[in-house]
Parts: sequence; C-alpha cells; structure tokens
Amino acid sequence: MGSTQFGNFHNFCRDSTLPVCNLFTPWRNRPEQLFGQLQGFDRCELSGIGLSRGRHLGNIGSILIAFIAILVTIFLILRSERKQAAVGRREFQLFLVGYIIIEICEIFTVGGLPMGSPLQQRVVLGFTAVHLGAIVATLWVLMLNGIVGFQLLDDGTPLSLGLILLSAAALFIGTGYIALDTAFSYSGHFDASLTGDNRHIALYVLYQLAPLVFLAGFVVLETILVLRVLGERKPMLYLMGAALLFAIGQIFQYVISTHICSGTKGKINGALFETLFTLLAVVMTWVFWSSITEDDWPMPVSGGTYTS
Repeated sequence: MGSTQFGNFHNFCRDSTLPVCNLFTPWRNRPEQLFGQLQGFDRCELSGIGLSRGRHLGNIGSILIAFIAILVTIFLILRSERKQAAVGRREFQLFLVGYIIIEICEIFTVGGLPMGSPLQQRVVLGFTAVHLGAIVATLWVLMLNGIVGFQLLDDGTPLSLGLILLSAAALFIGTGYIALDTAFSYSGHFDASLTGDNRHIALYVLYQLAPLVFLAGFVVLETILVLRVLGERKPMLYLMGAALLFAIGQIFQYVISTHICSGTKGKINGALFETLFTLLAVVMTWVFWSSITEDDWPMPVSGGTYTS
C-alpha cells in the first residue's frame, strides 16, 4: 500500500484509483474536468479513449470487466440454485448480490466517466457512497458466511437471513451516510478531510481496515471448518487461491497502478487488473464454497457436532 499516516487518504488517491477518492476531488472548483480523474492529487491521469468535444472515457477496461463480473456473478447465483441441499446457499447468494452492487457502482465511481454538469457529478458522488457502503456490508456478509457453516443457527431460515441482512444494512447505511456527509457537507463535520492530507478516520477504519478484518475472519473461520470439522485439505487450495488472487489485485491497485499508468501514458492503470483479479477471487470463493457443500461431507447433527 501507499505510504500514508493513519487516516490519511492523499497518498492513496495519488497512487491508486479508489472510489473513496471521489469524495475528496476538487470538482466543485473545476467542473470542466473529468470527474474521477483526481487531478488535484498530482498523479498520472487516465486519458483512456477519446470521445466527442474533447472528452475522454478514462477507465474503459474497468468498465468492461465490471460488466463481465456482473454477468458472471448472475451465473453463479443461478448455479447456486441447483445446490438445493447446500449449507448456507441463501447466505452465500446474499454475498454474490452484494458483489453485483459493488460492480454496478464501480462502473460509475472508477470508470473515469466525463462529468460535465453538477447533477452528473452529484450522481457519481451518490454512487460512491453506495459503493463504499456496499464494500463494507458485502465483506461483512462474507465473514458471516464463515460462521454459517458451523450451523449455530439453521441456514436459510428467516432468522439466519434476517440477522445477516439487518447487520449488513446497519453497516451499509452508516458507511453510506458518512460518505454522503463528506461529499455534500450536510453537517460540516468532515469538511477538514477535503483538504491537506485528506485525513478521514471514520472512512479509513470502515473502508480500508474493516473489510480486511472481515476477509481475514472469513479465511480463519473456513480454515477451522475445513481442517478441524470436515477433516479435508483439498478445499483449502481453493480458499488459498481466492486469497492469493485478491491479494494480487490489491498489489496492482496500491503498488503497481501508478507505474502502469505512466508506462502506458495514461491509457490504463492498476484498477483494471484489480477489478479482474477481484472477480477471479470471487469465482474461486464460489468454487471453494461449492466444494465444501458436497453431499458426501460430514453432516451436522443436533448439538452443533458433526457425524459422517
């Protein structure tokens, strides 16, 4: 990751294409600029492909991969329907729905769309708030999926789904409101984050740190489930593969992005590869989930223990 002090986003936004950086872009004073290009951060600017009247579509690669990701995820949701007896089927589908929402938002938040009017700019800020909230809520749902496999509650029931949805909604609404307050200065509480090092502790914790904690929690929980409860090793290859693919995507985003942008003269940057490797990580996570819900695995019985 970029070298920043805790809570500061300026260097992240200088070196990476993150949706949160839209909140700090000085578009209010320069409406003729490409929204999402973050010209206030002294960074390599995406030029992408040219449009009419001197406009550019900055991040066409991420847009195309995001669209493919939506189609692939819909396919995975439909495939999941065929696993009628799979543990946590509905809960995992909630995670996939959350990922679809993230990718829809990504088209608008990191796609480098040309923004000419204040209304268009406000729409993108709205999508940014939804994007940040969806990331936090979706990773929370993923972590809870790691708990579902232990059958502490019957999966697929209104209680199980309700607890997941309500807790995810609380994170989504809380994160989204903070993002909107930052963008539109409803309360003025976060106005200091719009200048200098863009120091924003609340969003730093919610957007940068919490998803990593949730993701690590999912990996740890599933590792315990697979090795100690199911007594299997092969599914761990899929789980570790998913974690590795996700990590590679983050390296492209935070470390390599600015070098790719400079080397291609602004045609592409690491955001394209981050979107691609995140999609591959989600697919591999589905393969992992599918592999541990086969009919011949040990099945849970009353009291939370397993039998074969």
